[in-house]
Amino acid sequence: MLKILQARLQQYVNCELPNVQAGFIKGRGTRDQIANICWIMEKAREFQKNIYFCFIDYAKAFDCVDHIELWKILKEMGIPEHLTCLLRNLYAGQEATVRTGHGTTDWFQIGKGVHQGCILSPCLFNLYAEYIMRNVGLEEAQAGIKIARRNINNLRYADDTTLMAESEEELKSLLMKVKENEKVGLKLNIQKMKIMAFGPITSWEIDGETVETVSVFILGGSKITADGDCSHEIKRRLFLGRKVMTNLGSIFKGRDITVPTKVCLIKAMVFPVVMYGWESWTVKKAECRRTDAFELWCWRRLESPLDCKEIQPVHPKGDQSRVFIGRTDAKTETPILWPPCEELTHWKRPILGGTGGRRRRG
Repeated sequence: MLKILQARLQQYVNCELPNVQAGFIKGRGTRDQIANICWIMEKAREFQKNIYFCFIDYAKAFDCVDHIELWKILKEMGIPEHLTCLLRNLYAGQEATVRTGHGTTDWFQIGKGVHQGCILSPCLFNLYAEYIMRNVGLEEAQAGIKIARRNINNLRYADDTTLMAESEEELKSLLMKVKENEKVGLKLNIQKMKIMAFGPITSWEIDGETVETVSVFILGGSKITADGDCSHEIKRRLFLGRKVMTNLGSIFKGRDITVPTKVCLIKAMVFPVVMYGWESWTVKKAECRRTDAFELWCWRRLESPLDCKEIQPVHPKGDQSRVFIGRTDAKTETPILWPPCEELTHWKRPILGGTGGRRRRG
């Protein structure tokens, strides 16, 4: 039943959510926002523009969804009444009790929060958060970064929000708008908020707490640096890949597992760790050599030297692939570590669009 509800609800969610939201949407994810931010940083550096980011974190966002407000929001966003009624019945009559060292408390009604682990919760939270963001007026705000004649001032993945502007004053104005979300329960977690600046900046305080200014930030599992150098992230990814490969060492040394199965394990468990966020990398020759060396190191660990006849990279004409040649009864083709670029339709604006300003001489 929940899958049927999700399928019928998802079509309305897809129509309401803007392109800046990438959370719980088919075909999009954290890598989209990582790539967008990195490309915006590259454009700002290229055209000598100041740029300011504020990485926002909400305190227990999914637990702060008010049920009464949620039903009102669903109605205002055009969700049919029969779907809202079914959702209301799912959340009706919830009770809880708290167990302490002195016993349990009386039962009380639950009026906030979406169900943990429910497949409907991401859709409901996306609609709830989108309605709130519309009311604070981020889309109408003039502050932001102009790319290809469009103003972009925020990128979101579910509740993780990144604000961006071309001046410190504009960023503060955007942050004050987002702070209005506290009226509906989405409270800012100031201790986890970070600011990254590509220009002069002063100390920030919100409600008496200082917001930390950083030069390195982990966004969606990828390291973003103030200088825009992705070599640090590539080294970090290779280190994480070696760590995974080492943890699987006992499996790869085993003789009871065939080489094709081991190759599938590397493709499924090691390479995705290394290549996470590769879309945003600017790769130099040194990074290419490191990546190739890591790939060959992975293949060499598949078998012992006595059983392995040859491991060599082969690039047949018209086919960018590596061929691993192991035992005489095992010959397996595996994709090269660098995957081909797919159609990046929703990424074309930050890649091809201009931000204004002038390049340096030379």
